[in-house]
Amino acid sequence: MMSKPPLVCLDDYEEYARNHLDKATMAYYSTGADEEITLRENREAFQRIKLRPRVLRDVSHRTLSTSILGCPLDFPICIAPTAFHGMACAEGEIATIKAANLMNTCMVMSTYSNRTLEEVSQAAPDTLRWFQLYVWNDKMSETLVRRAEKAGFKAIVLTVDIPVVGKRRIGGFRLPSHLKLAHLPTEYQTDEVAKNDYGAPADMKDNSLTWHCLTWLRSITKLPIVLKGILTAEDALLAVQYKADAIIVSNHGGRQLDTVQATIDALPEVVKAVNGRIEVYIDGGIRTGTDVFKALALGAKAVFIGRPILYGLVYSGTEGARQVLQILKDELSLAMALSGCASLMDITTSHVLQQHTPRL
Repeated sequence: MMSKPPLVCLDDYEEYARNHLDKATMAYYSTGADEEITLRENREAFQRIKLRPRVLRDVSHRTLSTSILGCPLDFPICIAPTAFHGMACAEGEIATIKAANLMNTCMVMSTYSNRTLEEVSQAAPDTLRWFQLYVWNDKMSETLVRRAEKAGFKAIVLTVDIPVVGKRRIGGFRLPSHLKLAHLPTEYQTDEVAKNDYGAPADMKDNSLTWHCLTWLRSITKLPIVLKGILTAEDALLAVQYKADAIIVSNHGGRQLDTVQATIDALPEVVKAVNGRIEVYIDGGIRTGTDVFKALALGAKAVFIGRPILYGLVYSGTEGARQVLQILKDELSLAMALSGCASLMDITTSHVLQQHTPRL
């Protein structure tokens, strides 16, 4: 079967998904917490930032290559962890890792995956992949970490912004019966569990975790530890103190605490706080190449995208996800050329103008 031709922009893939997924699945993927103020802010905040292009610069040859935690990438756009890719296409996370392989970028695999760590690794053994971890039970979490190490994953991404699950105003969602939470023991694989906490067991969050959990995690793995869910300078400094290797500035796609800052608004204070001691990445609301450019200008080493990858999977599996990445890559290259930047090193804070907006 021939693959479908690329659409024009990332919003087109979302529109396609909205028109082809059932209402409950689309709501699961697309909704945010409570009144969805942060969900909207994640995108609108990028629009408030204006670009300051430089002219008469030689941009005839542009390079987008970079690295994260010492691993080379062709461009600074990676795949964020999102749950249940099996609802988007039959291959699930295997389709996603294949897209990452085609584009030579990184995929972060979710604890809430429909395919196993081992299956994903076998599908693209040479592709850079990190594993996102929810800590809810020391024994099970340690087992997952050790499986990730054995399967060739190169970092553990610890999600830190979910002591409890935010309130999402969707009703009637349950994980389809033909799909399973691939990383959970069999006692969690029941229809009753499938309708708890948006498809995951209600008791899978440990709300007693403190910063000392990093010490425990360090004791069981030699892999780098990336903290996902940092939004303040205070927590960024603690991340450095507790020897995290990197930070993802994230508000969980606007799905946890509503009315927190957009991630692009939180990025500068986090970057300033860490002062180059660890790498800083960002996710949330990124839909265009200029969004990526703005994030890089404000200090992110790379960006991660979540929902657009899911919508690409709905459109055309691996090829759809690859198209999403390719569109963003091409748009970033165009934004660089029009801003007078031949490499990522040329992108600086002088290229952006942040309009002051009151904190939410």
